[in-house]
Amino acid sequence: MNIGIFTDSYFPQVSGVATSIKTLKDDLERKGHSVYIFTTTDPHVPEDAVEPNIFRFTSVPFVSFTDRRIAIRGLFHAYNVAKELDLDIVHTQTEFSMGYIGKFVAKQLKIPTVHTYHTMYEDYLHYVMNGHLLKPYHVKQMSRAFLYHVAGVVAPSQRVQDTLLGYGVKSPIRIIPTGVDLSQFSHVKDTDLRKNMGLSDVPVILSLSRVAYEKRIDRLITAMPDIIKEVPNVVLLIVGDGPAREDLEQQVADLGITDHVRFTGEINHDEVGDYYHAADLFVSTSDSESQGLTYIEALAANVKVVALAGEYTQSLLDDPAIGTTFKTQEEMVHQVATYLQHPMAYHDPAPLQAKLDAISAVTFGDQVLDFYQDATARYQDYLSEATSEEDQPSMKG
Repeated sequence: MNIGIFTDSYFPQVSGVATSIKTLKDDLERKGHSVYIFTTTDPHVPEDAVEPNIFRFTSVPFVSFTDRRIAIRGLFHAYNVAKELDLDIVHTQTEFSMGYIGKFVAKQLKIPTVHTYHTMYEDYLHYVMNGHLLKPYHVKQMSRAFLYHVAGVVAPSQRVQDTLLGYGVKSPIRIIPTGVDLSQFSHVKDTDLRKNMGLSDVPVILSLSRVAYEKRIDRLITAMPDIIKEVPNVVLLIVGDGPAREDLEQQVADLGITDHVRFTGEINHDEVGDYYHAADLFVSTSDSESQGLTYIEALAANVKVVALAGEYTQSLLDDPAIGTTFKTQEEMVHQVATYLQHPMAYHDPAPLQAKLDAISAVTFGDQVLDFYQDATARYQDYLSEATSEEDQPSMKG
């Protein structure tokens, strides 16, 4: 198949969406398909850079998310490129500029559109005029409008599917969890990373994400004094960058725990696996994940996960050999201390291996391809019905 992926977010931008798309692209190409990325320009990519099968369209920073981009032109250029590439299907990954360009291209070429709904926007409304401008009703209307007449919707989790059904979305929805390229996390590239950070002899808690307010890293920092009481030499490693970093650094200083918390800033995507391997435990207090890709990456690196309880995390972390969830700060402190103090207490490789098989990039690609086939069949039926109606004699006159 010739597959066109339309997205506002792609490397070198650092995000779960970009990682998900790259994982899908790589697996589909390994299976013999041609994948073309239609995305925004990026200030970190020179205009004369050679990027095979990647087409960038003029863009500007997105309001309130200045590290994200939105295309401002390219509608007909995208159509001409897609026509020349003879695309079989369009897979949109954003509800904004490149998503609408993708839908336009698909309509003109008479090919199906499949969409992945990545972001739970109701968790982000506070970014736009502190939540005074946009309300959940607007998110519902926007989502229904964008998903009208698409051939299928990929929901990364049950929570996303339930939300879209609650919005009244009528397009077929299938739950397909984002996969992980397990080989990327199965071995260590920089074996001296932990030593070079001066963390050889201390337990390390890892937080790896965009350092944004909705990730609620402040909750983990708030719990650190109690964790330190249980595990006196523990260090929290906060990997990533974002708008909340300055406030979090001030919070650490105010609590007097600067010796126990490290901020690394943004790291290269190729280094992510080494940071997982440098950790003893991955902890997340975020309540805004549609699907926590970092949880899966941690598991792929054989690092146990402690995460805030939710429908998705409770389904993922269903065995103590993999990880566990918490509802209160007290529970979190207890679970973190237990894993760090007794690292071999829950050592059963079977549950983890079964989980990894289910979330591998290979399984992810297979499920998406199957959905493409179903969406194509539905779209062909739609075209046949539309043609039949046009052939019917007019009742007017």
